[in-house]
Amino acid sequence: MTTPAVLILLGPPGAGKGTQARMLEEDFGLVQLSTGDLLRAAVAAGTEAGKTAKAVMETGGLVSDDIVLTILAERMGQPDVGRGVILDGFPRTDVQAAALDALLAGTGQRVTAAISLEVDDEAMVGRVAGRYTCAGCGEGYHDEFKHPATPGVCDKCGGTAFKRRADDNAVTVRERLKAYHTQTAPLITYYDARGVLERIDAMGDIATIRSRLGSIVGRVAAH
Repeated sequence: MTTPAVLILLGPPGAGKGTQARMLEEDFGLVQLSTGDLLRAAVAAGTEAGKTAKAVMETGGLVSDDIVLTILAERMGQPDVGRGVILDGFPRTDVQAAALDALLAGTGQRVTAAISLEVDDEAMVGRVAGRYTCAGCGEGYHDEFKHPATPGVCDKCGGTAFKRRADDNAVTVRERLKAYHTQTAPLITYYDARGVLERIDAMGDIATIRSRLGSIVGRVAAH
């Protein structure tokens, strides 16, 4: 039996991680696991870890790595992730990466690949500042790169209401990029040292990046 793939997408805000993760779900039957979604689901389900997380979140605190890992382990034990997962939002630091490695080792798994989406910072400012989403289903669009086929109508659900994140502006994006390079980019070094880092030029169009990612995932997930 093939060991489920564990993929991590690395890249700064606007690199297209969310868009490409959804496409990998479609192309390979993988399941995207967002830390935020997992926490909210665990709280709603009332699991022990969810109750602990809820108490922390209600006081405005940050949920500990241990709680996140417990919730992640519970989710990865469910049958729908048999082909593998794409981790979104975790790990963010090398300490979290080491803890994830230990968690996976307990079930005979490991990170299959950490794929770094390589982009130009200034191009990211323009890419993020121009993006917006369908208010109904969350499908993403962009002022320059991706318009709805019918202006003002979501391709996916037919909704006509769209929204932008308040922090998707040039000043905030530059601060987020700075934080990324300081806090998260060291993960590139971490995974490179373990021989599982893959780099991909993510400055092309969505379809080209999808093809490049597909080639990598098809190769590494087959092992």
